Amino acid sequence: MADAHHGHRHGSHGVTARVRALTPGGGTPENRCSARHLSRLVCKHQALASLLVLHCTRLVIYLLAESCATHAYMWHQSQYANYSANYIYWGKGSIRFRLINQRYDFAFALFTGGLENPKLIAVSKPISFKDPKAPVYPRLAQGKSHDEMAVTWTSGYDISEAYSFVEWGAVGGGSGQLARTPAGTLTFNRGSMCGEPARTIGWRDPGFIHTAFMRDLWPNKEYYYKIGHELQDGSIVWGKPYTFRAPTSPGQNSLQRVIVFGDMGKAERDGSNEFANYQPGSLNTTDTLVKDLDNYDIVFHIGDLPYANGYISQWDQFTAQVEPISAKKPYMIARYVIKNTDLFLYLEYKVDYGMFRFCIADSEHDWREGTEQYKFIEQCLSTVDRKHQPWLIFAAHRVLGYSSNDWYAMEGSFEEPEGRESLQKLWQKYRVDIAFFGHVHNYERTCPVYQGQCMTNEKRHYSGTINGTIFVVAGGGGSHLSSYTKAIPKWSIFRDRDYGFVKLTAFNHSSLLFEYKKSSDGKVYDSFTIDRDYRDVLSCVHDSCFPTTLTT
Repeated sequence: MADAHHGHRHGSHGVTARVRALTPGGGTPENRCSARHLSRLVCKHQALASLLVLHCTRLVIYLLAESCATHAYMWHQSQYANYSANYIYWGKGSIRFRLINQRYDFAFALFTGGLENPKLIAVSKPISFKDPKAPVYPRLAQGKSHDEMAVTWTSGYDISEAYSFVEWGAVGGGSGQLARTPAGTLTFNRGSMCGEPARTIGWRDPGFIHTAFMRDLWPNKEYYYKIGHELQDGSIVWGKPYTFRAPTSPGQNSLQRVIVFGDMGKAERDGSNEFANYQPGSLNTTDTLVKDLDNYDIVFHIGDLPYANGYISQWDQFTAQVEPISAKKPYMIARYVIKNTDLFLYLEYKVDYGMFRFCIADSEHDWREGTEQYKFIEQCLSTVDRKHQPWLIFAAHRVLGYSSNDWYAMEGSFEEPEGRESLQKLWQKYRVDIAFFGHVHNYERTCPVYQGQCMTNEKRHYSGTINGTIFVVAGGGGSHLSSYTKAIPKWSIFRDRDYGFVKLTAFNHSSLLFEYKKSSDGKVYDSFTIDRDYRDVLSCVHDSCFPTTLTT
């Protein structure tokens, strides 16, 4: 039998459920094993091998999530029953699953026969959250202007059921100073998906997605906010309260800190197996950033977010995992590779954050000269006033610059096909400081490079005229790691096949610190500095001579 014990709190986002697995008569030879058999076991499943699971028992406990469309249960995640040390010897034991609020009931099912020949033994009673429709997983993003912050969240409330809003105001301003801003609401259905499995076995009702805007924010001021839904009877279902610090104004001379990484994914904290179980480093990256929350201001996740692979429930898993970050810091993203027919969209934009200008490109959308995106990129790069915003950053998901990843090396290109051919003259003309990319699951930094050549022999302390762009692959956010070519190109300064992220610190208009940190310990493993003044930006170098500047 399978017996589920669970607890919950009103409005809570997640609970831990303890499951007891019992076999009548203390177990059978099929479901037990002796110590002498353990040394001969070979794990046949790579997903299990990565978790170091020895499965002499063939009992598997599945967590099932209800499908609102059919009221049938679908597999969500699973654990082998011998995670419980007592099970092998006594035929009973317990394991723990972590559940998050996904708006519908859960149940546990006990199977024998392993993954190859599963046979259902028992199913638990449904497990429900006390308020399954409650608003959850807020994520902030800087708006179109520096004095605007968007907050997006998920709930089970349609516009016909409740009025959705965010209540917000300056910290210390008193309750009389709080404003309520209505939220827009959207959802999508199977028909919005491009094909299988998102339209079939991967489909799950996404709930309703709400977005509200908090405008006319004062730079650097701390604000309070709380998401809510007013029901037709006048009662309000609240989310948790949070605070955030408003973005700095463009050009403001103050300490500004930025996090950049890609390809993080998500993972189950309880060790469960799931559909796409190949992002082992994602929890380390998340947890390290949560611990350091007070020491950075904005996050850029440059593509490949949950690796949903057509399974809609994975988006809730991802937004729940990053909530401790995204609910308090602007969490900006770049367009990523569309896999297994998830929802398709375009995403290219610019962000002005203090002394930084970020130009975020969409590497799934044509960037070649003459295209609309090329025009956008040039407009973004050309319109920044480098006297006030000296640090010009380009970012995209696929490697449009340089990478010595092995599959690029086999193609002989060290880049995405036609990646830099059109864009490198823009990077050089407008003197881009750093270009970031993900997609390749490791870390690599180049020298300041133009047309495949290092423009300086310096490796750690750059000063004076900008004569080339530094290209950085920061795709080690959490997914399975990528390999390099054995031969190291001359332009490759530092490589690390590990999980990590980049931190940029602008001290003022003339001094920038770059740090690469590993997710495992948060320590710095690569770094460089840039020191220069505005005259260095104006200096004329090869393929980078302006007849006029913004200040003239």
